[in-house]
Amino acid sequence: MSDPATAVDPIRTAFISTAYLGAAVSFILGLRGMTRPETARRGMQFALGGMIAALAGTLVNHEVVAYQWVLLGLVLGSVIGWPLGMKVAMTQMPQRIAISHMFGALAASLVGIAEYWKHHLDGVALERPQMAALGFEVLFGALTVSGSFMAFAKLHELLPGRGITFPFQNAVNLTVFAGTIGLLVYLVVDPTATWAFVAMTVLAFISGFSMVLPIGGADMPVVVSLLNSYAGLAASATGFALGNTVLIIAGALDGASGFLLSVLMSKAMNRSFSNVLFGAFGSAPRASAAQLGAGGEMKEISLEDAATALRYAKNVVVVPGYGLAVAQAQKAVGELAELLEGHGNEVRYAIHPVAGRMPGHMNVLLAEANISHEKMVEMEEINDSFESVDVVVVIGANDVVNPAAKRDPGSPIYGMPVLNVDQARRVLVLKRGKGTGFAGIENALFVEERTSLLFGDAKSTLTRLVSELKAM
Repeated sequence: MSDPATAVDPIRTAFISTAYLGAAVSFILGLRGMTRPETARRGMQFALGGMIAALAGTLVNHEVVAYQWVLLGLVLGSVIGWPLGMKVAMTQMPQRIAISHMFGALAASLVGIAEYWKHHLDGVALERPQMAALGFEVLFGALTVSGSFMAFAKLHELLPGRGITFPFQNAVNLTVFAGTIGLLVYLVVDPTATWAFVAMTVLAFISGFSMVLPIGGADMPVVVSLLNSYAGLAASATGFALGNTVLIIAGALDGASGFLLSVLMSKAMNRSFSNVLFGAFGSAPRASAAQLGAGGEMKEISLEDAATALRYAKNVVVVPGYGLAVAQAQKAVGELAELLEGHGNEVRYAIHPVAGRMPGHMNVLLAEANISHEKMVEMEEINDSFESVDVVVVIGANDVVNPAAKRDPGSPIYGMPVLNVDQARRVLVLKRGKGTGFAGIENALFVEERTSLLFGDAKSTLTRLVSELKAM
C-alpha cells in the first residue's frame, strides 16, 4: 500500500504550480490594468488576487516546517502595513513608497543572508550559479535598503532635500560600488569566502547611502522609481536562488516596470541617468539674472481682483503642484472649478509628468476631489494651446512652470520640458511664500508682467476665492 504522504505530493505540486501560474498571469494583467485610470482599480484587484494566489502556493510548500513563524510574520506585517496603507496622508505618500521599497529589499536581503549562512553552517558549499544569484540578491537588496531610507529621510525632511556633496564624491562612490562588484565576482569564484560575503554586504549598504546623498530637488521621483527597480531585481534574484518561479516573474515585472518608469521620467525632464545619479541637481541653489527676471518684483493681487479675473475668463487652466498636496486643497479646487463651470467657464488641469513627488501624484489628488480624468491634460497635449488661455491658476507648482528651462542656458533645469504657462494671457499663482521650489531655483515666471500672486495656504485661499465668487 502506498504511503499517503507520497500520494499527496503530486496534488500539492500541482496546486503550487497552478497557484504560481495564476499569480503570474494576475500580476501581468494587474500591470496592464494600471496603465489607464479607467481600469486602474481592476488592475489593483488583479494584483491583489495574484498575491493571494502566490501566498497560498507558497504556504503549502513542503519546505514550510514551522507555521507559527509564518503566522507571527503575518500579524507583524498587518500591524505595520495597515497604518501605512490607511493612515498616511497623500502628502506623505512618496515617503511611504520609499519605506515600502526598503521593507521589500530588506526581506530579500535577509533571505539571501540566511540562505548563505545556512549553507555555511551546514558545511555545504554553494554552486557558482546559485552563489551568483544569491550574491546579486544581497547586493541589490542591501543597496536598496539604505538608498530607500535615504530617499525617505530627504522626502520627509529629516535630511536636507538638496543634494549633499563633497570633493571627489563621484570618484569615491564609483570606487565603493566597483569594490562591491569585485567582491561579488570573488564570491562566485570562491563561495566559501565568508569574509568577502560580509564585506560585500557592508559595502552595498554604504553604496546605497552614498548614491542618494548627492541627489536632491526634482530628481527624487526618478530615484524612488529606480530604487523600485532595484527592489524588483533583488526579488527576482531571490527567486533564482530559491528556485521559486513566482518570485522570478514578479521581481522581473517590478524591476522592468520601475526601470522603464525611470527612463520615462528622465526623458520628461530631458535628463540622462548619469546626470540624475551623478549631477547633484539642486545642490547649489542660485539664480542668474534671467531667472530673476532682471530684477523684477512679485506683484500681489487682492482676492477680489483675482475672483473677478476668474469670473470673466472663458478658458481657465489649473496647474497643480506639491503645494496643492501639502495644503490638501484638492477638494477646494474642485469646488472652485464647479462654480466656474456653472457660469459657463471651461476648466482644465495641466499635468506635468514629474509634478509632485512621485509619478501620477497630481492625478490621484484631483481624482480624490471627483475631478474627471478627461479634464486632466498631459503636458504634450496642452502646451501648444496656452496662448489661447485666459487665466492659468498655478497652485503650489514651481519648477515645472519655470521659463528658465527654455530661456536661460545657465539654469540647472535648462532643457527640461516645462508647461508653457508664461504664454497665457494672465497667470495667477497661489504660493505659500516667496521661497524657491523643491529644486531650489528662482522662478522668472513669478516676476513677469502678466503674473500676479496670492500668498498663503492654498486651501484657505481657494475657499475664500469660492466665497468671493459666490458673492459676485
